[in-house]
Amino acid sequence: MNDKDRNWSISTRYIVALILIFAFAALLIYAHEAAKALIIAAFVAYLISPAVTYLMAKTRVSRTAAVNIVYFSALVFLVGMPAALTPIFFDEIKIVAQDLLDLSTELSRTLSRPVHFGGMVFHFEQLGESLSHVQDAVLTPLPEEALALLETTSVNVLWSLVIIVSVHLFMSEWPRIRQWMIELAPAEYHEDMHQLYARLREVWMAYLRGQIVLMVVVGVVFTIAWMIMGIPGALVLGVLAGFFTLIPDVGPFLAVSVAFAVALLEGSSWIPLSNFWVAGIVVLVYLVLINLKNFLLRPYIMGRSLHMNEGLIFIAIMIATILEGIMGALLVVPLLASVIVVFKYLHRCILGLPPFEVDDTHQFAVPAEKLKPRPRLSIRNKKKDS
Repeated sequence: MNDKDRNWSISTRYIVALILIFAFAALLIYAHEAAKALIIAAFVAYLISPAVTYLMAKTRVSRTAAVNIVYFSALVFLVGMPAALTPIFFDEIKIVAQDLLDLSTELSRTLSRPVHFGGMVFHFEQLGESLSHVQDAVLTPLPEEALALLETTSVNVLWSLVIIVSVHLFMSEWPRIRQWMIELAPAEYHEDMHQLYARLREVWMAYLRGQIVLMVVVGVVFTIAWMIMGIPGALVLGVLAGFFTLIPDVGPFLAVSVAFAVALLEGSSWIPLSNFWVAGIVVLVYLVLINLKNFLLRPYIMGRSLHMNEGLIFIAIMIATILEGIMGALLVVPLLASVIVVFKYLHRCILGLPPFEVDDTHQFAVPAEKLKPRPRLSIRNKKKDS
């Protein structure tokens, strides 16, 4: 039996491919928690992988050594940084937490009384009681819930270990994983896969660079703004504003809500106005600064890498937040941009056009050493095989 007789027929190939696709989908559904952990690990590895590339380029060390240096340095940073900053943040965290608790208590007390407005009386007593019950449940957990809390904590610790180990695995083995994924395509499409990977990588790198710069700038600007206004806990509020920038559309609402609550309860250390007006000024300043970020700073930083409609981004973020929480809101924008890149490639291939636009192909040129020579059959070999 020659090699030609051993090859699978077209129908057999399609059947096996469909079986593999359905099996992979069933595995993702069954082990969705594990899939989430691996996605988080891949995202963390992606965040710190530029440091590996930079270290390899500057010091000429091997990839294994660079990965170990960056990985364990990141672990030390993640453990040591909170420990070092805890004394700095402790007092301000207590102020913010106490203010939020006082606001909840005051709101419950207000809702427990009838509200008179325009000759009409509104009763929100049940809403106030519900809020009070929620507050008690959050702040004073019942002793019998300790076992369930311990179980949840233990499971989260195990998932954290999975994520930590998976990050090192992804960083160490990424060149092999990338080459394996490219070689899943036929040999004549390897160059297209390299080009597609270069475009997807540029999308994610542009998103990463933009988000880091935005987070730092927003955190510094709002910290300075709250300090100038004399708002208690300015450092914590500024850090929260910068961190929540990572969560588009949803994050700013959370940040301004916390700042408003603190200003409403504490007021300003020097502005001679009531707390209500100070809180109103806080919201106004926040809206001005966050819109300057959205309309001036964000487009400038992101550049031309992510051409996406703002309305589409808002809808995608809302759906991702509802379905997957913060992690979904964080990943949906680059994922959506990646889907658009892949769709454009498939669309051009279906129409019989060149897979990529000619005017930007040079921007993502693939080095020759990354491409394996395509096997070519001469006429003599073809006659011999026939």
